[in-house]
Amino acid sequence: MLGRYVRVKVTSPIHSKDPNEGFTYGLNYGEINFVTARKRETLHAFIMGIDHPVKTFDGRVIASVEKNGERYFVVAPKSKRYINHDVSKAMDFFRPESIRCYYETSCGAIVCRKVKGEPRFLVIKNNRSAHWSFPKGHIEPGETWEETAKREVLEETGLHIKILPGFKEESNYMIQNRIDKKVIIFAATTKDTRTIIQESEIEDYSWLPFDGAEKFLRFENDCRILEDARKFFEEHGVLD
Repeated sequence: MLGRYVRVKVTSPIHSKDPNEGFTYGLNYGEINFVTARKRETLHAFIMGIDHPVKTFDGRVIASVEKNGERYFVVAPKSKRYINHDVSKAMDFFRPESIRCYYETSCGAIVCRKVKGEPRFLVIKNNRSAHWSFPKGHIEPGETWEETAKREVLEETGLHIKILPGFKEESNYMIQNRIDKKVIIFAATTKDTRTIIQESEIEDYSWLPFDGAEKFLRFENDCRILEDARKFFEEHGVLD
């Protein structure tokens, strides 16, 4: 269901009270009549992004939540992008036991430093994937993109980084046609000389010259961002 466009018929408008559980709805709540070639079923859904009562709503399924063995869906306007902690905050009144979100946002950095006087770029290999990329990770509640990038690089590699203003690139892609992923990448330098990988997350790392780092990368978006970062570092004298 994640990513599907659906219509919700509201049965419990926002700010109304649930007669059985006693909580007040922080979101509009209703039903999706879901029909396939094999069956017809009624699904239950909350609506994010609308702060007033409505009777029906057309939008995209952006999350599923579970409580007491029951599954509920979260639907939002097509123009809105809510990630896991946004859904968690909006659903606090309902207290779901688990949340699975259609959208994910991660932040990280291309880190450059001099090794024996020559510029080197950091690439890492994540335990959960078979390809090399840049250190990055999910946003935590209350963080800015820059704060997330600094924290994730520190956690994954033990490096304290300085993010250089003026460079921020975005990569968008689908994970197994189920998760809409956005990655924000900054350009950064570090004075640290010791790399300490987070073994639970990172399998390996390497500091490579530009050509070597580019050859390690599998995806076109990563290659494009690395090339743009190289030009940015060069223009700002980092590679001198």
